[in-house]
Amino acid sequence: MKIDGRFWLTKDNESFLGSGRIELLKKIQNSGSINAAAKEMKMSYKAAWERINSMNKLADEPLITRTTGGKGGGGTTLTPYAYKLIKTYDRLNEVHRQFIDRFTEAGDDAEHLARILNRTFLTTSARNQLPSTIQSIKFNGLNADIELSLFRGCSLTSTITAKSTKNMGLHTESKVYAIIKSSDILILNEAPISSKNINILDGNIEFIEISQESIELSFRINENIVLIALLAKESATSLKIGSKAYALINTNDIIIGL
Repeated sequence: MKIDGRFWLTKDNESFLGSGRIELLKKIQNSGSINAAAKEMKMSYKAAWERINSMNKLADEPLITRTTGGKGGGGTTLTPYAYKLIKTYDRLNEVHRQFIDRFTEAGDDAEHLARILNRTFLTTSARNQLPSTIQSIKFNGLNADIELSLFRGCSLTSTITAKSTKNMGLHTESKVYAIIKSSDILILNEAPISSKNINILDGNIEFIEISQESIELSFRINENIVLIALLAKESATSLKIGSKAYALINTNDIIIGL
């Protein structure tokens, strides 16, 4: 068996947007015609118009603009509001699909599904929770080195126990989170000597907030990844906003989350 679920957006307790209605809007966008869009979807013009009319009644603004006659013979175009709705629906539907896909590993095991749900809704105090994909797993006695791929070629290595690796069902291509406490990140303004158990990431200091005892620092690696580091005040006096720096993270300080 496979867990599945349809995604609908409702308004005033009525069905508003679903995959079929979004597909109709997209075909109108491409063809410039309700009639042409209806034919592509193998439905009557009347059925297509009823769907559009139903959406229009619930929408905050009109979804289409119709023109008649003229040199081009008239047609139908989507309003800016309709484009916004399509973009919103597509993104929410993508997240919904990712949510459903996380349950496929459970099969027909209800208890396994319950454990997955518990992990899904778990929140942590760790400031850094980075979506990652496992590239490789190397077992070393009681431990396992997990190589993680982040956005735009950035990578990290996490060392966890071999038992945890097996209990979590981790494997190459698993989608996971690299969870790192802000206090476990060291920021230096000079390139350190490479070490087997230390991840070294280069980037730029984007923001610094100073308190009486510590410094909270925003460290940008690329356009998608920003780390938050909490440093002792005396150890970060030479760090400046906008300057190039290096983040050091021990492999044992990266927790793997599903």
